[in-house]
Amino acid sequence: MDTFVNIAIVYYSATGTITEIAREMAETAEKSGAKVRLRQAAELAPKEAIDSNPAWAANLAATADIPTATADDLVWADGVLLGSPTRFGNVAAQLKQYLDTLGPVWQQGLLADKVYSGFTSAGTGHGGHEATLLALSHTFHHFGGILVPPGYTHPAKYADGNPYGTSHLDQGGTAPVDDTTRAAARVQAERVVRFTRAIKAAA
Repeated sequence: MDTFVNIAIVYYSATGTITEIAREMAETAEKSGAKVRLRQAAELAPKEAIDSNPAWAANLAATADIPTATADDLVWADGVLLGSPTRFGNVAAQLKQYLDTLGPVWQQGLLADKVYSGFTSAGTGHGGHEATLLALSHTFHHFGGILVPPGYTHPAKYADGNPYGTSHLDQGGTAPVDDTTRAAARVQAERVVRFTRAIKAAA
């Protein structure tokens, strides 16, 4: 743990599932010796849509203290964990909008040579878990990032069953984040910190 590393965890969450996973990862990364920035993508949905879903409104209020992500958060980071619920097998518009603002720092090469990894959730078992994580990885490739998926590198990943990244099946909002998902999140965060530290030390 001699090499100091910065980890940015940037996510979007409507009803709180991704928030819970992000918090678990942030706590784990800090315990692993990293300095962490936990950031959320700005909400784009109209107030009437948010207010129509009590869980959405509650999560927005409960996370008001988490800063909104900026380009500087990724420039500052040595390793990055990005999280999004699946939206028709793709990244949520809120996180995608954040990514789309990164063109200027990307053009300067300021997003290259960092570790990147992703996490997600979906309402159904085949509702886009892997597709969303693979969609995130397209962006990592364009950044010139170093992809560090969790793979099947720990017994907890066989329970979670997703080598591409942590994913949670929330069954339409009726299944809160459980011990299986939390264990997978810890494995992924620890792995990201470990490889980020090794890469930075060798640079």
